[in-house]
Amino acid sequence: MAEFLDLESQDGVRMPWNVIPGTKQDALNCVVPVSVVYTPIKQFPSMPVLNYTPLRCRTCRSVLNPFCIVDFAAKIWICPFCFQRNHFPPHYASISDESLPAELFPQYTTVEYNSDASSAASAAVPPVFLFVVDTCVIEEEIGFLRSALAQAVELLPENSLVGLITFGTFVHVHELGFGALPKTYVFKGSKDVTKDQLLEQMSFFAKKPRPAVGVVAGARDGLSADSISRFLVPASECEFTINSVLEELQKDPWAVPTDQRATRCTSTALSIAASLLGACVPGSAARIMAFIGGPATEGPAPIVSKQLSEPIRSHKDLDKDSVPHYHKCVKFYDGLAKQLVHQGHVLDLFACALDQVGIAELKTAVERTGGLVVLAESFGHSVFKDSLKRVFQSGDYDLGLSSNGIFEINCSKDLKIQGIIGPCASLEKKGPLCSDVVIGQGGTSAWKMCGLDKSTSLCLFFDVVRKESPDAAIQATSNQFYFQFLTYYQNSKGQMRLRVTTLSRRWIAGPESIQDLIAGFDQEAAAIVMARQVSFKMETEAEFDPIRWLDKALINVCSRFGEFQKDTPSSFSLSPRLSIFPQFMFHFRRSQFVQVFNNSPDETAYFRMILNRENVANSVVMVQPSLISYSFHSGPEPALLDVAAIAADKILLLDSFFTVVIFHGSTIAQWRKAGYHNEPEHQAFAQFLRAPHDDADLIIKERFPVPRLVICDQHGSQARFLLAKLNPSATYSTENYNPGGDIIFTDDVSFEVFLDHLQRLVVQ
Repeated sequence: MAEFLDLESQDGVRMPWNVIPGTKQDALNCVVPVSVVYTPIKQFPSMPVLNYTPLRCRTCRSVLNPFCIVDFAAKIWICPFCFQRNHFPPHYASISDESLPAELFPQYTTVEYNSDASSAASAAVPPVFLFVVDTCVIEEEIGFLRSALAQAVELLPENSLVGLITFGTFVHVHELGFGALPKTYVFKGSKDVTKDQLLEQMSFFAKKPRPAVGVVAGARDGLSADSISRFLVPASECEFTINSVLEELQKDPWAVPTDQRATRCTSTALSIAASLLGACVPGSAARIMAFIGGPATEGPAPIVSKQLSEPIRSHKDLDKDSVPHYHKCVKFYDGLAKQLVHQGHVLDLFACALDQVGIAELKTAVERTGGLVVLAESFGHSVFKDSLKRVFQSGDYDLGLSSNGIFEINCSKDLKIQGIIGPCASLEKKGPLCSDVVIGQGGTSAWKMCGLDKSTSLCLFFDVVRKESPDAAIQATSNQFYFQFLTYYQNSKGQMRLRVTTLSRRWIAGPESIQDLIAGFDQEAAAIVMARQVSFKMETEAEFDPIRWLDKALINVCSRFGEFQKDTPSSFSLSPRLSIFPQFMFHFRRSQFVQVFNNSPDETAYFRMILNRENVANSVVMVQPSLISYSFHSGPEPALLDVAAIAADKILLLDSFFTVVIFHGSTIAQWRKAGYHNEPEHQAFAQFLRAPHDDADLIIKERFPVPRLVICDQHGSQARFLLAKLNPSATYSTENYNPGGDIIFTDDVSFEVFLDHLQRLVVQ
């Protein structure tokens, strides 16, 4: 796995197949699709930043890269994608074998361009943060929200613009630009407000009349800077005003009958926020940060009625298609997603409630715009408070929030692009590179990424279109595939950058290709590609059975790449390159992405949104959590994710990405409760107790969203957070009970039984 991690640390790329099956049939036989998990703006300390414009091929527009063939005497370069001969411009006149520009260095397969002209133009556009705050929550939650937002305002970049909208029964747009007498514009929550109505009612044209139809207005609908600065104010100037508004923030004053839910107009508030930003700052780095504390019951997209007698939709209701509001809501938020993508703006969602708030319906608007999502039980919970702090943190744990991204792909003619699963929206740029088979956002070779950060990762799917393999002579000379990924984006300092990653992989065809394919197989990347594909199918295909599909895929992979004698299960073996893949599939079948029972539609949507945006390393932890064991006799060491890892005299640290669990064995728990760690002669025990907490702190510091920390003891009620993730090798129905260990009360099969069944089916 080490060489694949090296590739990721150089280019931000992980591929299941690092040697590509050479024909369409070979690719289908491989089961795991030809795909790439790419992190467009991953940070690399050694990556060169070039302060000039890139040199492009005049036919296919690909950028000069180390795989181009260069004729130094004639000053010509040949594009590896379309074989077009291109002349170098005059300022490349001095290039030679000894004097290469950085983009031709073999080790610089990823470079970034920062042209002075574009960065000067973009530096004038400050980032915009529009807070949209739900006030239909109890007083205690209002207090938590008030202090979290006040802290966020302090951390905002000084040059940023800030706006504030609060909502409950009505939507209140706060005028922050006139601090002496704060004004609020109020809109009825049950009515959808158009952009024109919004501008009219908020007196945008009181001083300067609206431009006549046919007159070319400026980028901002002809709005004056003065009228915009009433609602979007520099953070350095409005701290006092916004804090005084927050201090006076009250619970929505309208009485709620005991048999009803609060009147909460989430959709109207988000629609007004999107229209306000679209009118004032189109195309700029703007984020709507929505803080929602319960289900929407009013406006164009309520997720449930006001009557408490109507329960909020469950997975069973969605499966039966018996949710009265669901399709209407999804349609509304699809429209909002299109509007935000067109404007280049991001929707971030902070959902903090014990009830569902409608993440399942809002999913497209957040995902298509590349927004952040955080789910917590309360605005007072550390998951929310620490995650919000991390959004604005600078230094080592900076998220690297960037905006206005456009992602493009170029590849060799034997490959076509099926699509992307990840936080982006199609720009519908059709062309010869697009496959007829569409996965995720397909039918295009360019995508909009309104928001992206250092760990935002896209999963790209490719179609091998070559029907038959050429003869050996041709194969020897032309067995390279090329990919080029171009990411235009505006970084957190406001500079426009272009990141170019160019890769080469060889393809292989014929019966002798199996060993080469195995040698280039990255099982972690393969597991995550399969996970994203299954999650996507579960949401888009009505009759899809994920367990059956995964089992069939795994059997096909093992029968193609495993070694065995027919009808002899004990003879089955897998290469070390594939040996952990069945284990990943076993844990994925049991994960929250597939097993939706016991999770609400909001929780499932949240888990899948995070899976679809994270890199391979983080996603692997979601699918198969890591487990560290601490004992007196040895230092911390990795432990098998199995119930056998539990022992009375050990502490376990489980990292499942969303939750970090510190689990004390029964003996350790008794000693801790007796207070031995507070006695001077038991300093070693105090250090032993401290070690997993220090390691947990490191994990929590680096992660977004911040995981929930659970500290529990063996046989305690919260031990379920650990037990649910372990392989149930000892259950109430098995005999291999481990004294001092634990058993899991489940009817799930253990990994050993799963593997046994797999071997039997493969060798048939």
